[in-house]
Amino acid sequence: MIRIKARAPTARGVVLPTVWGAVAVGYKIGCPLAQQEGLGARIVSSAVFFVVGTGLILHVRRALVRELRQARRVAGAAQSALLRPPPPRLDGLNLAAAQLSADRGASIGGDLYEAVATEHGVRVVMGDVRGHGLAALGTAAAVLGSFREAAHDEPRLTGVLRRLERTHARHLRERCRAGHPSSGRDPGPPVAEQFVTVLLLEIARDGEVRALNCGHPWPYLLSGTRVEPLAHADPLPPLGVLALPTELEADGYGRLLPGECLVLFTDGVEDARDARGRFFSLPAALRRAVHDEPVSAQKVLRTVFAALLRHTAGRPADDVAVLVLRNARTRPRTCAAARARPATQDQQPSAHP
Repeated sequence: MIRIKARAPTARGVVLPTVWGAVAVGYKIGCPLAQQEGLGARIVSSAVFFVVGTGLILHVRRALVRELRQARRVAGAAQSALLRPPPPRLDGLNLAAAQLSADRGASIGGDLYEAVATEHGVRVVMGDVRGHGLAALGTAAAVLGSFREAAHDEPRLTGVLRRLERTHARHLRERCRAGHPSSGRDPGPPVAEQFVTVLLLEIARDGEVRALNCGHPWPYLLSGTRVEPLAHADPLPPLGVLALPTELEADGYGRLLPGECLVLFTDGVEDARDARGRFFSLPAALRRAVHDEPVSAQKVLRTVFAALLRHTAGRPADDVAVLVLRNARTRPRTCAAARARPATQDQQPSAHP
């Protein structure tokens, strides 16, 4: 949990209001003019108390502004620790990512993403905690912390997902126990209100893409000027709704060829609406991004966010996160044969164990 501790009042913060108060009291008691009942004396007394009151209000305002700036600095530090900016290049892949919180004044929310290079390939997570803003921060931190460890430790992507499931369940138990300290047992929260969607990707050195999807939108594949979903298969339920199936395997979805991009996003992107209630068209924004060469991860990210902010007039209703991966590796000779993506690879394990 991140807590912002209030600073102890400084000498100036204590002395200045005392001086202002002493001036007002001293004037009222000790000044002969303040004892008079004439109109002129009353005007002078009102002016004195107006000046004193204004000084106190300005002092309080400055103190609140200082505390607000401190809170924003802490929030910025928390965001840097939780959603670390991805490196511009990771094991031959170019990366670009950005996140926008729906809470005004907050720089962090319930969306999460991370990409790490491991001996098994580049592993990526994109997730969305139910709710938005600071209330979802704890769950996002727990899931991200578990992924950063499991991505290196687990040889199979299924092992990473099961680690995330156990971490999420443990986090919910601990949070419920903290909310009901007098209870002798776990109160059992309504799991339907505590879920998190998760998309796991593994991109091997040869570009082969494997994925596991728990209730998250499928990413878009950008190949030349084509924009298409990576898969159309039904995802598994989000973590916290149902247990993962006993038999679970990560499916392959072809190869990410040199020059191609994967665009991962949270549902706050496609659920964004304009003033007339129309949904944001992410494929249209992506087609504009790839219309002109050269295509880069940063260009795709800038185009999507610029279009999204125009569509919502700068006020999205939900947290938004976008992560772009572009294969910048040298094109292998056999890439033409690997371009086809078998239709059977869209099969996903059953949602029920």
